[in-house]
Amino acid sequence: MGWRLMIRHLTRMEYADEARSSFNEVRMTPATGVLSSRIVVQPAAHIYTYQDYWGTTVSAFDVSHPHRSLSVEAVSRVETTGPRRPRSVAGTPDPSMSELLRSTPATSVSDELAELATVQASGRDPHECAEAICAVVAARVVYMPGSTGVRTSGQEAWDQGKGVCQDMAHLTVGMLRAAGLPARYVSGYLHPKPDVEIGEPVEGQSHAWVEYWAGEWFPLDPTNGSPVGEAHVVVARGRDYSDVPPLKGVYQGPRESRQEIRVTVTRLRG
Repeated sequence: MGWRLMIRHLTRMEYADEARSSFNEVRMTPATGVLSSRIVVQPAAHIYTYQDYWGTTVSAFDVSHPHRSLSVEAVSRVETTGPRRPRSVAGTPDPSMSELLRSTPATSVSDELAELATVQASGRDPHECAEAICAVVAARVVYMPGSTGVRTSGQEAWDQGKGVCQDMAHLTVGMLRAAGLPARYVSGYLHPKPDVEIGEPVEGQSHAWVEYWAGEWFPLDPTNGSPVGEAHVVVARGRDYSDVPPLKGVYQGPRESRQEIRVTVTRLRG
């Protein structure tokens, strides 16, 4: 049985001086189980919504007059589902499958690490291989907030033995692909306190995990080493983080800016 969650995701940009104009893409709308969702932008702007190549909902807007700040708030109510058990299925391949077997700068791994991934696949079915690779990543990389940056690759996290969920997802995706399993990067939200009272808002997290193909797509959370279930909310999927940033844009104005991000998750039912 799943949960019903409300997610508030606020991003605010403060510029050192007036920005004369800006163009932005927002990926904050959940992908499944959506009961309601809205995005509010200040300064007010017309929002154009479309599906990108990977099936993610994108809300695009531009602000064409001077402004010193920009805020984007996404508020959604969703219903989630419990963990899925791995099973043998025969599904039609996803049309983007070949792209999800190729490495990217963020997911590329060394020959040594690729060989280690191949060893994990030997004699195992796809589910066992994926779980073994997750275990290898968890044993090597310690979760340490602030230890890496948005441009850190999975290989770099492996080399230094620490990282965040983004790094672990990149590393796991890279190793899955090296083992011959199509894999994609997943971003979304995680409710971090399953025992909290119903209706109590908690500081949530933007989170990253992976999905691998075994006749259909199956999820794994290499950071937590736990099933992907009620506490996870999928927002976007792609080759790596560069396909799924919550807010991406360009502006004409001062070089210096400050960003504030706040995610609040409330369990409404379940």
